[in-house]
Amino acid sequence: MEKVVLAFSGGLDTSVCIKLLEEEYDKKVITACVDVGQPEDEITRPAKLSTEMGLEHYTIDAKEEFAREFIFRAIKANAVYEGYPLSTALARPLIAIKIVELAEKVGATAIAHGCTGKGNDQFRFESIIRSYSDSDVIAPIRDLNLTRSEEIAYAKSHGIPLPSDKLYSIDENLWGRSIEGDILEDPMVETPEKAFSWTCSTEDAPDKPEIIEISFEEGVPTEINGELMGPLDIIQECNKVAGMHGIGRIDIMEDRIIGLKSRENYETPGACLLIAAHRALEQLVLTREEIKFSEIVSLTYSELVYNGLWHEPLRDDLDQLIDNMQGRVCGNVRLKLHKGSIRILGRKSPFSLYQEEAVSFEDKEMDQREIAGMVKNYGIQAACYQDVCRRK
Repeated sequence: MEKVVLAFSGGLDTSVCIKLLEEEYDKKVITACVDVGQPEDEITRPAKLSTEMGLEHYTIDAKEEFAREFIFRAIKANAVYEGYPLSTALARPLIAIKIVELAEKVGATAIAHGCTGKGNDQFRFESIIRSYSDSDVIAPIRDLNLTRSEEIAYAKSHGIPLPSDKLYSIDENLWGRSIEGDILEDPMVETPEKAFSWTCSTEDAPDKPEIIEISFEEGVPTEINGELMGPLDIIQECNKVAGMHGIGRIDIMEDRIIGLKSRENYETPGACLLIAAHRALEQLVLTREEIKFSEIVSLTYSELVYNGLWHEPLRDDLDQLIDNMQGRVCGNVRLKLHKGSIRILGRKSPFSLYQEEAVSFEDKEMDQREIAGMVKNYGIQAACYQDVCRRK
């Protein structure tokens, strides 16, 4: 019997996939869960379920790699898609790569996932799998056109243990938490407070603001308040501090890859804090032309990641460009966190392009009279156009 590796989260979709792969596809199922910072129970539950069902299971710890090779790249690129820092999309290529590596190790001829035909993840997983391996790809839920109620009925009829009922579909990793489904499918329904886990409401946030200083080296954070920290610790600390102050709640109408609009809620406190600090430092050290171009780079980079094209050569090209620009993004940023807001208090860098003497109103080094000719001819084409309009 041929082996298939199933990317197994322990949720409804992937739990149902186990029996479907055995009964409908005649496969020997091996399950795998890639740890990119999910809650502990989302790591232990898949392992426990697989054991109970007599399956071979692998738990792959990829948190450090996710933090250093994916999240830190996203910080340098200011990877924000339609207003929110990418989190779910950022983790999918790493998960797929780890599943491909495992499939090769155990001699599987196929890789399976529990994605539906309406979401983004089918693109993100399958584009990587097909690019990095020759394995067949099986998507039972999509291929059999199953609804959620049909899945539940199938699970009950086959004695498949299901996770405790959740009102919402939630995906969580180190960099963010997404919340969708149920009553949130109505764009006019306010997201209930109980849907949030990482952030408190602005009403419940501390009345006293908190000041935090973040240090960067070559575009990535290295210290918080003068304490040197590793990538994982920095991300987790920023999630904790920013979330406590009600920062990082995002409610948007998102454009999915297939064209559908979807109401999505995100909690990305650490991402909002770190990207805000990073941008503040870029404003100090990059030239105007670099900043203008970096906006285009950020948009392109974010769309590539969102659309499941992490393996696209252009993303690698952009990383090389970004790395070159980020060599000067070094220094400290001081921020004030209060009731859902982030305010930049100060920034400094050895690569600062700011010249206090030159912009001071008390400076005489620059002869103001020398600018008169430049001002006289400024906007000359627009002036010509207005002159033509007046004469007509």
